[in-house]
Amino acid sequence: MARLDLVFTGGDVLDGTGAPARPADVGVREGRLVLLPPFSGTPAAAVVDAAGLVVTPGFLDVHTHSDLLAGDDEQREVLRRAPLLQGVTTEICGNCGISPFPVPPERGGPVRELIAATFGPPAAAYASFPEFAAAQGAARRNHLAALVGHGTLRAAVVGFAQRRATPEETRRMCGLLDEALAAGAAGLSTGLIYSPGVNAGTDEVIALARVAAAHGKPYVTHLRDEMSQVESALEEAIEIAGAAGSALQVSHHKTAGRRAWGATVRTLARLDRARADGLDVACDVYPYTAGSTALLAMLPPWVIADGVSAMLAAVADPAVRDRIRADLVGGVPGWENTVGNGGWDLIRVASAPNNPDAQGHTIADLAAARGADPVDYACDLLAAERGDVTILSHSMHEDDVRRVLASPLTMLCSDGVPKGGRPHPRWAGSFARVLGHYVRDVGLLPLADAVHKMTAMPARRFGLRDRGLLADGYAADLVVFDPQRVADGATYDDPLAPPRGVRCVVVGGRVVVDRGEVTDTRPGRVLAVTGRKPAVPGRR
Repeated sequence: MARLDLVFTGGDVLDGTGAPARPADVGVREGRLVLLPPFSGTPAAAVVDAAGLVVTPGFLDVHTHSDLLAGDDEQREVLRRAPLLQGVTTEICGNCGISPFPVPPERGGPVRELIAATFGPPAAAYASFPEFAAAQGAARRNHLAALVGHGTLRAAVVGFAQRRATPEETRRMCGLLDEALAAGAAGLSTGLIYSPGVNAGTDEVIALARVAAAHGKPYVTHLRDEMSQVESALEEAIEIAGAAGSALQVSHHKTAGRRAWGATVRTLARLDRARADGLDVACDVYPYTAGSTALLAMLPPWVIADGVSAMLAAVADPAVRDRIRADLVGGVPGWENTVGNGGWDLIRVASAPNNPDAQGHTIADLAAARGADPVDYACDLLAAERGDVTILSHSMHEDDVRRVLASPLTMLCSDGVPKGGRPHPRWAGSFARVLGHYVRDVGLLPLADAVHKMTAMPARRFGLRDRGLLADGYAADLVVFDPQRVADGATYDDPLAPPRGVRCVVVGGRVVVDRGEVTDTRPGRVLAVTGRKPAVPGRR
């Protein structure tokens, strides 16, 4: 046998299928895997002693908002390192209906405002998936795949108007989606609580999901409601996927707000029934009881009906603020009212670049310190930040998180929003937290099952054909960790603290993390997905 580039010897292999660990050596040659007998003694340029460690495929984070992390500044570099240090070798961005492509140049202005309010500056927008991929440059150490955001399509074609799309507008959105999927985008995402996606009818989404189905790519949805109306929102998602013939991925599945606590008993049972009826359905989850999103999503959807600039002008009007207060109390049909279901005391500022002293504090406390009403404070903060404010919302129950995480239908995600300030610790901690806390300490699920949820299951769901398994010829994306030590270090107060117990991370056959230190090697790239035939998720 020809000399290998790298070999891990003496470790236990979890191959991603969910099978129990077995002793084996894992070799790498020219970026591809070579599986070997244990202690094979095969010659290699570099040999790593993995005794007492577990070797697994690289982890796939199926739900991130890392679309615009390219760039040479120090903050982006720190943020890019966080998932890598816990073993994430591929991220899937473009979730919740917002992607920075495909944006026709003549519609760049209003869409760029939406992108800036979501990802922060610079508000880059790209005409096509290939342009987006090319713009990532040489900064990546891990891989990136990207979904097409329905909200971006709608903003580019319809704008922010609170109305249904015309047949011609729907055709134009379908055309843009078709081009992006043909070029390698990984699927379609919606964020049906966010403007402008909230304005879409079910028929519009079915039409777009049919395009995804024709490419063998999934429909990925942030449900129209994850709180008191979560069950009806889930029915809509099932209806969309069933009518379109598409695979359905329910994003960051949760039942948030006290009125919905415990509803995962019913929602998971409903997903099981849909699967039994032949629908290709799965979901993902992050292992925390707090969520994170944009502050502007806490306001009624009519506030942003004319775009971000118009919203910022409108919220200066006391009459508009009075109407917002009334709607937070009374609700708006079809709108997920997070503040009304919880309160401003559960909404914590995560990122406000021009107001760093606000970061880490609740809107209720910040308003009280100024002697202001919380709505007035929130509107003032949005104006000061040009809409670019990210928040944390403490709204879930631990029992629901555990129930979803343990379900055979569930894979893992971070839903990371990588921005400065005090971001949610899930960006730097989700995968290590599951391996350490939920597997080893709590015993919620076996280690082999957890690795399956992080590797083969998501790779198959998103059509990443040569990833997610330790098998001969597969891409050499690997994680080596100590199952007795692995743990998340990130907290709400120190959200980017690195994990413990991750010995080595390999991407494309090259070591990118060695003993907790990130190397200068940058083998990552944007992955073009070719699609697949729909299949019920689960083990091989």
